[in-house]
Amino acid sequence: MRRQLRKYLPDHESIRRNPWLRPFQSSLLHPRLWHLNRHSAAGAVAAGLFCGLIPGPLQMIGAAVSALTFRVNLPLALLVTLYTNPFTIVPLYLAAYQIGRLLIGDGSGFLFPPAFSIAAFTDWTEAMQAWMLAVAKPLAVGLIVLASGLAIIGYMATKAAWRLYLIKAWRGRRRQSSS
Repeated sequence: MRRQLRKYLPDHESIRRNPWLRPFQSSLLHPRLWHLNRHSAAGAVAAGLFCGLIPGPLQMIGAAVSALTFRVNLPLALLVTLYTNPFTIVPLYLAAYQIGRLLIGDGSGFLFPPAFSIAAFTDWTEAMQAWMLAVAKPLAVGLIVLASGLAIIGYMATKAAWRLYLIKAWRGRRRQSSS
């Protein structure tokens, strides 16, 4: 499995030669960012799952900064952020909003955005701003809780899956050596 993944990962020399990455060489060439083991993979999955809920294109930047900070596998952290996409982002944000409402004790029900009106565009923009402010707190709380929960579950699941893979490989080697 690791050999297959290494085919797609850049090597140290390609990072050294890349003019865009040259200012970050000292950080990006740290061996723990490219090493794939149970600990670095679990940390990378956690970082990617947490940063995947950051809005917009900042997900990859957040995952890269997390990988650099915690010295976990950088490519895997970036790859895991892709669980959020145009098909999954709306349900995830709705779930985060509901979690946030539950945690802050907001019993007002789901707030629907104001209906768009080109005729009363100024009124609509004011209503939209008020709606955005109303959903901001539950959404922020929910996103942090959901991202943290996904990161913890992803970390533990990766550790467990890696362990099961190792146990299976050990048993296979033991059977092979005994026959």
